[in-house]
Amino acid sequence: MTPKTTARRSGAALAAVLAGALALTACGSGSDGDKSASGDKSAAAKGDRTVKTVMGDVKVPVEPKRVVALDTAELDSLITLGVKPVGATRTDSPSGFPAHLPADQVAGVKLVGEMAAPNMEAIAALDPDLILTSKLRHGDKYDELKAIAPTVMTESTGLPWKENFLVHADALGKKDEAAKAVTEYSARTAEVTTALGGKDKAAGIEVNLVRFVEGADIRIYGKENYVGTIFKDVGLGRPAVTDKAEEGFMLNVSPEKIDMAEADVIFHSTIGDPEKAKATQVLGSPLWKNLDAVKRGDVHPVKDEVWIQAIGYTGAEKILDELEAALTK
Repeated sequence: MTPKTTARRSGAALAAVLAGALALTACGSGSDGDKSASGDKSAAAKGDRTVKTVMGDVKVPVEPKRVVALDTAELDSLITLGVKPVGATRTDSPSGFPAHLPADQVAGVKLVGEMAAPNMEAIAALDPDLILTSKLRHGDKYDELKAIAPTVMTESTGLPWKENFLVHADALGKKDEAAKAVTEYSARTAEVTTALGGKDKAAGIEVNLVRFVEGADIRIYGKENYVGTIFKDVGLGRPAVTDKAEEGFMLNVSPEKIDMAEADVIFHSTIGDPEKAKATQVLGSPLWKNLDAVKRGDVHPVKDEVWIQAIGYTGAEKILDELEAALTK
C-alpha cells in the first residue's frame, strides 16, 4: 500500500549469495522446489516440518529464529504472536515501522528496503531461516527469496487477513498463541458492540472510511477489505455507496463527488502529501463542510498506517479502541 519505488536489485554480492544458495538447494527435496542454506542448517539441528502455502508445500524450521517480514500484515502477525523479526520492509512512518507497534518490539529490527522492492542483499545478509510475504506482493520474486530462506506466501493480503494470520502462525509454530489472539479479538469486538448499545443499535450506525492518496483518486472503502471486516465484526452499518465499490473493495471518486462519502460517521486517512493527495483541498471545501456528518462533528481523522496498512490483530485492537471512542462520545 505504500507508493512503489525503484530499488537496487542485483549486484555482485547478491549474485554470490543467490548462486551459493541455489547450489546448496540443487539436491534438496520438497514440493516448494528446494531448501535454502539457512533452512538446511536449521533442519539439520532440529528437523523441519511442512507448511502448505499458495506456492506449494514449504519445509520450514521447527522453531524459526530469524524471520524477515516483507509487508505490514506479516509484521503485525509476528508482533501479535510474540516474535521479533530480524528484518522488515519500510513503511511511510518516520521510524520505518507502523507506529501502532510497540517500540520495544521493533527495536533493532533491520529495514530491508521498500515493500514494493525489497533489497535482496539486505535480506540475505541477515541470514534468515524464514521469510513471510504474499504472492500478491512478491510472487515475481519467489525464486530469489526461497534461494535465501524458506519463503511462506499467502495468496493475497487485506481481506483474508484472518486466514493469512493462521498461515503465519503455522509457519512460526505458534498455533496456540494464534488461537489466543483470535479469542481476544472476538471478545473485544463483542465489548465494542455492547458499548454501542447492542447489535441492533450498532447496525443502525452507518460508517464510512475515506482515504486520500497522493497520486490517485480519493477512495471510499467498501466492505471487502481489512477495515471492512472489522466494521462487520462489530456489527456496524454501511451506507449504500459501499455497494458500488469495485469488487467490494473501494470506489474511486473525484473531489467534486466527495458528497458520496456521506454517512452517520466518517473516518478519513491520508497517505503521502496531504496537498498532493487532495486532502487539503477536499477537507476545506464547501462540499465537504456541507456533509451532515461534518456538521454534526461526526468525522474523525485516523492514521493510514493503522486503519489501512496494519492488516492484523495488533492493528485491529487499535482500530477497535478508536471506533469505540468515536462512536460512544
